[in-house]
Amino acid sequence: MADVEQPLDADLFANCRGDRPLIRIGGRWTGRILRCLRDGPRRFSELVPPLVGVTPKVLTESLRAMQRDGLVQRTDHGGMPPRVEYELTPLGRSLLAPMAVCCTWTEQHLTDIRDAREAYE
Repeated sequence: MADVEQPLDADLFANCRGDRPLIRIGGRWTGRILRCLRDGPRRFSELVPPLVGVTPKVLTESLRAMQRDGLVQRTDHGGMPPRVEYELTPLGRSLLAPMAVCCTWTEQHLTDIRDAREAYE
């Protein structure tokens, strides 16, 4: 193990303090929702099939959190039945490129990660 000459700065995470993370890009559904919305607006019912395992309640909570963080815009077109669409904002779109890098890294190292997990258990 290497010798550490400098202690960690006590303010290392000063800009990250608070009861909630600044944005929720690490959440279970956020990245998947971003990917579902990358090609344009989608209705709630269109988001459910590819998000296998998400409940309507959790999807609603995730979309609201992403809307609050400025990643998603909700548009209510009114009418009967009500027609609501969700789409990425420019801020949300700016996450697509870094997310693609993470997806590529995961694809390249998935076997290594699985092997490490199996060895650990």
